[in-house]
Amino acid sequence: MDNILSVRGLKVDIPLAAGTLHAVRGIDFDLARGETLCIVGESGSGKSLTSLALMDLLPKRAQRTADVMDFAGIDLQKASNRQMRKLRGDRISMIFQEPMTSLNPSYTIGDQLTEALLLHRNVGKAKARERAIELLEKVGITAAASRLGQYPHQLSGGLRQRVMIAMALMGEPDLIIADEPTTALDVTIQAQILRLLVDLQREMNMAMILITHDLGIVARVADKVAIMYAGEVVESGLSRDVFINPQHPYTRGLLRCIPVPGRTRPGEHLGSIPGIVPSLIGESVGCAFRGRCDVPNDACGGDIPQRFDKTGHFYRCVHNNAQPEVRP
Repeated sequence: MDNILSVRGLKVDIPLAAGTLHAVRGIDFDLARGETLCIVGESGSGKSLTSLALMDLLPKRAQRTADVMDFAGIDLQKASNRQMRKLRGDRISMIFQEPMTSLNPSYTIGDQLTEALLLHRNVGKAKARERAIELLEKVGITAAASRLGQYPHQLSGGLRQRVMIAMALMGEPDLIIADEPTTALDVTIQAQILRLLVDLQREMNMAMILITHDLGIVARVADKVAIMYAGEVVESGLSRDVFINPQHPYTRGLLRCIPVPGRTRPGEHLGSIPGIVPSLIGESVGCAFRGRCDVPNDACGGDIPQRFDKTGHFYRCVHNNAQPEVRP
């Protein structure tokens, strides 16, 4: 299966008064059309900055470098501002974390939905309006035509998130990036939004990167999983491999935090990971997780081997039964 997106050695550095913040530290992944990659990790692990780096929407002071950052044959590192503007909202779309701050309160829903299509396609306002109504109906919004004249504050959180999804789909993108799209929603609406995203992805055969801290979501929708910690991918692979045979202590710690139906008794304490993510300012040596790990040893302070098995399951840890291999 051909990859629509290939990333190797992606780094994001942010100069600060106290030193350089190494927010993303050399991550790799591939994504094919129709696949879903879930990037998982707690706050501060670099998930959102990874997505913003792909879209070239990083803060001005941030510095992005990579060995490879290829989207459908386009080198995203060498793409000009004009080329990136043509890609964003057309072939690559993003659903941001909080729709109330992503939608412009001064413009109607209709204006914001049709803008991308008018910019990227040679269509008139009537055609763009028809497309906007079609997509609002597709994402489950009733009385879609009347919604076009409303402003974001007149919609509920669930409806605003559905508008964001419709907006991302206006140009029928090849890749959609969803940055924790259900964080601000209640549990019932979260399930509806996730099912909607998955159904639309399959219908349109899009690749999707879903950023989340919820492994329960990952188990339902992911083809591939990348576990991020302190700016690095510490484990990645097919979803079933990571869930059935987690290799990194951080992954196992995250899984212990999830209640298991039929096994976790009501009122039983769930697992937890002590401590916090370490500072990413300055150079680091060894495993960044060793201060919170339940099985640390002296080797954790040195070079950490990168290991792969035959299925492509990757993990970065000194504790493993497998032998280090060179990545093909």
